[in-house]
Amino acid sequence: MKKVYVVILSYKENEDTLELLNSLRRINKDGFALNTLIVDNFPQDPIRLDVKDYEDLSLEIIYNNRNLGFAAGNNVGISHALQKGADFVIILNNDTLVDKNFASELVKIAEKDEKIGIVVPKIFFAKGFEFHKDRYKEEDLGKVLWYAGGQIDWKNIIGNHRGLDEVDRGQFDEDVETQMATGCCFLVKKEIFEKVGLYDKRYFLYFEDADFSERAKRAGFKIFYNPKSIVWHKNAQSAGVGSDLQTYFQTRNRLLFGLTYAPIRAKLALIRESLSLLISGRHWQRRGIIDFYLGKFGKGGYPTDK
Repeated sequence: MKKVYVVILSYKENEDTLELLNSLRRINKDGFALNTLIVDNFPQDPIRLDVKDYEDLSLEIIYNNRNLGFAAGNNVGISHALQKGADFVIILNNDTLVDKNFASELVKIAEKDEKIGIVVPKIFFAKGFEFHKDRYKEEDLGKVLWYAGGQIDWKNIIGNHRGLDEVDRGQFDEDVETQMATGCCFLVKKEIFEKVGLYDKRYFLYFEDADFSERAKRAGFKIFYNPKSIVWHKNAQSAGVGSDLQTYFQTRNRLLFGLTYAPIRAKLALIRESLSLLISGRHWQRRGIIDFYLGKFGKGGYPTDK
């Protein structure tokens, strides 16, 4: 029987993690053995629970002694899962809730073709966490799309989510190949990690999923979207939309990602833009650009919690 490890990085929002665990308890586990691993990335307030109360999830917890960031923090969990013999690893944000068939549907697509290395679900905004709540009728809340596959806009060096902010009316109900997985939730075959490695810890937070997607594709693997696997996301619980933290890491990491993978004209445009922002940009944009050119990656110059 195939072994599936669900890796959950928990940072501050312990209540969200507990809600997710209760959600996972209801999933269909036919055809695979489920193991659940929490990696606690916030030692100042570690999650407190008894794993014996979650024997149905085969729960384990790893406590990091400092905040390693999203990339390196998840790497701790991925490495543990692979050492324990995982055939598939599902990276899952702790600020999510899942449908009962979310894992089984991801596995089903992954097993269809040896070239399918990554499978992503349909992801909705959790009810009340939509960007534009006033746009929607009450009955549409919980059905607003956050992600239905993704791609990189290479001209602007930014990831685009297909279907973002649209009410789901079945317009993205076909399982298809897609170009970018989201770190909010995706399944990875163990062979991918063995061939391309783990997350690049230089990113710390943001763009690490785009980088991982690019490495997987360039190694010959496909990313597939399965709309029958459903997740709800309480968007930007940890980082905060438009926060200084988000500004710093997105600015710095966009340069790292773009100057690694983008076409030459896009690279030149990105360099010109960065030099302009050094003069006219906001404080944390300028700091992100300076740190990129100084090679200060990982946590860099942002004062994250230790």
